[in-house]
Amino acid sequence: MYNWKAIVVLMLSGGLFACSTTTQVPVEPEQKPQVEQPVVDDSSKTDATEGEKVTEPTEKPEEVKPTEPEAKPKPEEKPAPKPTKTSDGKLILGEEEWVYVPGLKEAFKARVDTGATTSSISAVDIVDFERDGKDWVKFKIEHDGITTEEVSLPVERWVKIKQSSAEGTQRRAVVVASIQIGDLKDKTEFTLADRTHLSFPLLLGRSFFRDVAVVDVSQKYVQKKITK
Repeated sequence: MYNWKAIVVLMLSGGLFACSTTTQVPVEPEQKPQVEQPVVDDSSKTDATEGEKVTEPTEKPEEVKPTEPEAKPKPEEKPAPKPTKTSDGKLILGEEEWVYVPGLKEAFKARVDTGATTSSISAVDIVDFERDGKDWVKFKIEHDGITTEEVSLPVERWVKIKQSSAEGTQRRAVVVASIQIGDLKDKTEFTLADRTHLSFPLLLGRSFFRDVAVVDVSQKYVQKKITK
């Protein structure tokens, strides 16, 4: 009996010991939420050590060169116009000039000849006749393929011209006609002669320009051409 009781006691005491020695599961401490750290691009770091503040280099703006204003081309300096008159108001004539004949409404090239006394004009189909008891003449001016209308003028006088290429003399009519050179309008005597074989249909002699103009043979066409 004693043994049986002892066994029961031992069994009870062993169960209590087993309960008292039951392994307790340790409780894990509460984990703090993780804060996501910003990711820094390593390519932007230039030899930075850990713990140092990394600053990205700022790009220095390029200096803009001030634009210079475009240089405007200088206007070409025009040569000073040549004088057409002397200080005392006389016309300056070159060796060649344009002569406008209002009665024919045509301008002709003229040679200014300081060696000739009377002016001359190229005339063809010359016919002399009488009108009111006075000598008249009708003719046309022809040169360089241009033939004007027939013109009738009274004869101022008759002159005899001796030509070196022919024997004897020729009787030629001298007429008075209005002409214009530049702004000068005047009348002058012209001898009627066939000048179709010559370079100029008109020749201006001293009787025209001796009191109203001076001649500079180093120039040509000093006066403007009249075309009205």
